Amino acid sequence: MRISNVRLVVICILLVAGHVMAGGAQTKYGVTIRALQAADLAKAKTYEWAPAGSSYNKETHRLILAAIDRELAARGLSQLPAGQGDLVVRYEALGRTDVDVKAKPASDGSLPEQSAGTLDVTLTDRATKRLSFDVRMNTPFERNAATIESTVNDAVKAIFEKYPAAPKR
Repeated sequence: MRISNVRLVVICILLVAGHVMAGGAQTKYGVTIRALQAADLAKAKTYEWAPAGSSYNKETHRLILAAIDRELAARGLSQLPAGQGDLVVRYEALGRTDVDVKAKPASDGSLPEQSAGTLDVTLTDRATKRLSFDVRMNTPFERNAATIESTVNDAVKAIFEKYPAAPKR
């Protein structure tokens, strides 16, 4: 397949424009609340895991599950089999490399890179199907097997700091 010079120029312009536009939007690290229904969470006593939940690495998957279970238990929720919990829990995790496009390039033309990840935890009211809790954590991290457990625990803890406190009775 042969690409004409005009098409090649158009493709290059589009790629450069996309790169420039993406460069203006630096990743913001931290915790973002996307949904929070305190009333749903206050009445919930149990939870179940949704069939899905993903992490490319099986050990990371196990660590995320354990950390979320621990945080939910600390808030008085008990885990039940599928189809029986008040809340349905799901997470999504993504690892990536962020590039600082605003930094001065190195002598070889490369830009500084940082390993980063996103962890999104959702709790859905099983009866109403309403999203009760959706909190996302974007954070830089080191790709190091020796520190991944503390990285996961810190991210999950930061997410659940946004979980509303139980009402005083």
